[in-house]
Amino acid sequence: MSLVVYLAAGLFGLSAVVLLRRPRTAVRDPLTLSTCVAIVLGSLVFVCSAPLTLATVNDLTGIPNFGAPLTYGMLCAYSCSLLILVIHWRGGPRERVRRMVLRSIAAYVPLVAAIVVLFALGDAHTERLTDLDTYYANTPYLREMILLYLVGHSAATLTMCALCVKWSQEVTGLLRAGLRLILAGSLLDVVGFQLTKYTAVVARWSGHDLDVLSTKVAPPLASLGALLCSAGYVLPRLLPLLVAHARSLRDYRRLGPLWSRVRFGSNAPRPPSSLWQSPRARLHWREVSIHDALLGLAPYFDDGVRERALTAARRAGSLQGGPGAPGQEHRRAGE
Repeated sequence: MSLVVYLAAGLFGLSAVVLLRRPRTAVRDPLTLSTCVAIVLGSLVFVCSAPLTLATVNDLTGIPNFGAPLTYGMLCAYSCSLLILVIHWRGGPRERVRRMVLRSIAAYVPLVAAIVVLFALGDAHTERLTDLDTYYANTPYLREMILLYLVGHSAATLTMCALCVKWSQEVTGLLRAGLRLILAGSLLDVVGFQLTKYTAVVARWSGHDLDVLSTKVAPPLASLGALLCSAGYVLPRLLPLLVAHARSLRDYRRLGPLWSRVRFGSNAPRPPSSLWQSPRARLHWREVSIHDALLGLAPYFDDGVRERALTAARRAGSLQGGPGAPGQEHRRAGE
């Protein structure tokens, strides 16, 4: 189980790395920053909830089940970050956004403190790495602690679902697709994680044993829900970038034959040496080099030949756009 949870945490956190590919810009953008914070906290929740991590934390602190309030507190922080993300998504006057953010923090900080206090008051001397929620479901103080973290997480997730439903009806394209992925992941969290946890705990209250819902069903569904949410976070921003790189790579390759013909006449500086250059950067340097070569070879060109070749190419449908289309001068010179 630990391997699955760690894998989910890694993939979830990878989306934050994608969004933070330009750290300076991201820090200045509250929406990007709040999204990355929510993703990082979600990844930490998975890391903390892994049985291997729980056992390590318990051994290091010498307190049985100390990993439980740590995980629950981290989950509450993640829930608070979701609300803050919702607030930044809605936007509005800066003072109003700031006030709502502070209210969210003010609501969840006491919740985290209450979880720690209830754990300290409860009797949790028997270490439970996978079934603590149900094992201590009837234990005074620990029962309230378990219920508090579930309610706090449910409030944030349901708010996120409501916002995604509303926004997906108002927007189109990739943003709508991203919102629907986030909605699917959040609903999977509600049904697959929260509802199963509630059911297992309530079953313990009534003297029944449905621990399998909490120990076997909830963790993988929560992991899948988190992966869907992370895909929804990065899709609207990552896919346009990938499409732009694909187009740049295509244009770079299409300019290859022309570059091979005129490169001897180019005096443009060589591109900076680096281990990896983006397709956009490669295309830019090739266009600059070709343009420089064409300027040097311009006195030797025959305008009549160029015009006839250009007319023939247009008739054949080889060219798209008008005379001012981007990159058109390169195509003309090559013909």
